[in-house]
Amino acid sequence: MKNSVSKTNPLRKFATWAINKPDWLSRKLLTWMFRYKVKLTGTTKLEILNTDLTTVTFRQRNLKRVQNHIGSVHAAGMALLAESATGFVVGVNLPGDKLPLIKSMDLKYVKRATGDMQAVATLTKDQLELMQLEDKGEVWVDVKVTDATGIEPVVCQMVWAWVPRKKQVVN
Repeated sequence: MKNSVSKTNPLRKFATWAINKPDWLSRKLLTWMFRYKVKLTGTTKLEILNTDLTTVTFRQRNLKRVQNHIGSVHAAGMALLAESATGFVVGVNLPGDKLPLIKSMDLKYVKRATGDMQAVATLTKDQLELMQLEDKGEVWVDVKVTDATGIEPVVCQMVWAWVPRKKQVVN
């Protein structure tokens, strides 16, 4: 079923407001908002470095709390980094009456990671259009995860779906 009128998305409204602030403040505001909504990202200290709302860059510092037994970012931390970046671009681009849901994560760990990690997730124009027009759907979201040396230790692709939000019943 087609959705002809986009509902206001409060996440997008906040992000649009935040990206128009100075860079240092924009990063802090976006990171704070994301950590507030996705609690685990606060635990791991995930950060949003920049976004134009169709592309986003997240960073996971190589902190003790997210390290594995060999001193690099844990595989689960890399998965959270990739999922968060893709979820952010999907979440800010859906109409407000749609609920984003991760459907699948395909991660292939191909090299040993060194230092801090970054993830860059991007949506295409076709994906953006589909998300505005369809009541339900899914998109493969490409994300590139690199370490401090610039290598891609994990190759990722996430499938995000969306469905209509259930209306709140007031008693």
